[in-house]
Amino acid sequence: MSHSQTHKAVAAPVAGTRDIRLDFFRGLAMFIILAAHTPSNFFTSWIPARWGFSDATEIFVFCSGMASAIAFGRTFDRAGWALGTGRVGYRVWQVYWAHIGMFFAIATLMAGFDLLGDFDKTYIGTLNLWKFFADPGPQLVGLFTLTYVPNYFDILPMYMVILVMMPLMMALSRISVWAVFAAVALIWLFAQRAVLDTLGLMEFHLGFPAEPWSDRKWFFNPFGWQLVFFTGFAFMRGWLPRPPVNRVLIGLAAVIVIANVPLSNIGVREFGFDWARDWRIANRELFNKSDFGILRYVHFLSLAYLCWAAAGDGGARLRAVGQGILARVWPPLLAMILKVGQQSLAVFVFSMVFARLSGFVMDQVGRNTWNMTLANLIGFGALIAVAYTVAWFKSHPWRAAK
Repeated sequence: MSHSQTHKAVAAPVAGTRDIRLDFFRGLAMFIILAAHTPSNFFTSWIPARWGFSDATEIFVFCSGMASAIAFGRTFDRAGWALGTGRVGYRVWQVYWAHIGMFFAIATLMAGFDLLGDFDKTYIGTLNLWKFFADPGPQLVGLFTLTYVPNYFDILPMYMVILVMMPLMMALSRISVWAVFAAVALIWLFAQRAVLDTLGLMEFHLGFPAEPWSDRKWFFNPFGWQLVFFTGFAFMRGWLPRPPVNRVLIGLAAVIVIANVPLSNIGVREFGFDWARDWRIANRELFNKSDFGILRYVHFLSLAYLCWAAAGDGGARLRAVGQGILARVWPPLLAMILKVGQQSLAVFVFSMVFARLSGFVMDQVGRNTWNMTLANLIGFGALIAVAYTVAWFKSHPWRAAK
């Protein structure tokens, strides 16, 4: 094969349309993220993070990589590298202002709670916003330059940095996909504190400062998390082949997922595996969430493979329905999950705000099984409503009006 033929094979996209599995699992991730961010929510007992090293964040980032390969990859192929980079920059601009708006919405909400009355907690303190309200001038500068990124507000900044890396990876793909893989692996390696500390290279650790008054860095280190993003990106671009569905791989993935249970939070806290607690303490860097430890990656890929296989080719089993009430309930439910997955940015921003509001309401009325279940169901319904509303606005219905 000639060089030009090789280049063409690398550049050609595999997928030009959204896969139902992509929207389905990203939609599920949005519901899980809402539950996980609602304070003292017993629904979190059943989210993936309780049963293994990886959680809904991996689902969101991986699926975002796949969606980016479809949305932006086609622009790079059709319009060239410069215009593809321009489109990525426009998306970064959108995410940046979504981040800024989300911060002010939540900070204002927390301040509003504190002004409402004498509660048994100070709500700005629940998100550690003391410095922002005590001395807002420097923190405003830090907020807009992304040098002040409080915990709870660092997912979108992480996503922005990964998006900025995309044009680099597309440029490297013109040389070889192996250049992309090498760059992704090397960047991930230099995000691992434990590895660099062992090698005496901590001064080369990749990360961004989260606040000017301490050494804390962004909780979600984009240089670590880009590994799972570009894995999804590579699968959708065809840089990585689709794994075959066979009993050997299904068995291996199942063994890894099951083996994670004793080492998980639920295994240590509720099943009483003391040896697992000791192991977690001694090996915590292997599943470190901030830098995206390697065991999180292994667990997520195993879980993703099982879900991918279970969904069937093209998501055929997701569309399949049985008889009776299931045949009536599942199709509209599936449509709602897909819509949430398709409008993930708007849904995510809304969910982060709604989670704090829901937590405040639960603080006032008290938490029990029934009202907490109701709060979750109201939240899920609100996410669906937001997704359909945003989709309606994006359809520009006024253009068709006479």
